[in-house]
Amino acid sequence: MSKKKKFARESFVSMTELVLPNDTNTLNNLMGGRLMHWMDVVSAIAGQKHCNSIVVTASVDNISFRSPIQLGNVVTLKAKATRAFNSSIEIRIDVEAENIPEGKKVTSNSAYFTFVAVDKKGKPVEVPEVIPETDDEKEYYNGALRRRQLRLILSGRMKPQDANELKSIFDIKN
Repeated sequence: MSKKKKFARESFVSMTELVLPNDTNTLNNLMGGRLMHWMDVVSAIAGQKHCNSIVVTASVDNISFRSPIQLGNVVTLKAKATRAFNSSIEIRIDVEAENIPEGKKVTSNSAYFTFVAVDKKGKPVEVPEVIPETDDEKEYYNGALRRRQLRLILSGRMKPQDANELKSIFDIKN
C-alpha cells in the first residue's frame, strides 16, 4: 500500500487574536510568550488537519521578533504544512499585526514548528506526504530537509557528517 498524500493547502489555518491588556508587558507590547502560545495552537491545528491525528510539539525553530505588536493590534497567524517525514510534520507560521484604526500592517515574524503525529496511546503514527503546489510551497518543501537535519544536529540526534543536505553549506567533507 502506498503512503497517503495531501496537498499543503488542505492544512491551511488562519487564526485572529486581539491584543488585550492582559496579553501585554509594561510597554504595552504583546508578550513573546503569549505570541508563542498562539503560534503553537495555530500550527498544531494545521498539523492535525494534515495528519487527521493528534499531534504533539516536537521542536520550535528560532523565533525572532522583527516588530513589536502593540496593545489593540489585531494579530493574524497563518499556518500550513510544509513537509512530512515518517511520523513528523513541519509547519510554517506567518504572523502579521494590524493597527486597524491607522490602517497599518506589519509582518511580525515567521517560524517553523515540528510536530509528531500520535495515536490515542501516544505512539507515533505515519503521516501523509505533503504535496506542494505554489512556488512558495515548493520553496518551503525543498528547504525542509535542510531545516530537519539542522534540528537533528542541534539536538544531538545526528552527526554533522551525516547531514547530506547541509554538506554544501558547511563545506563538510566525507
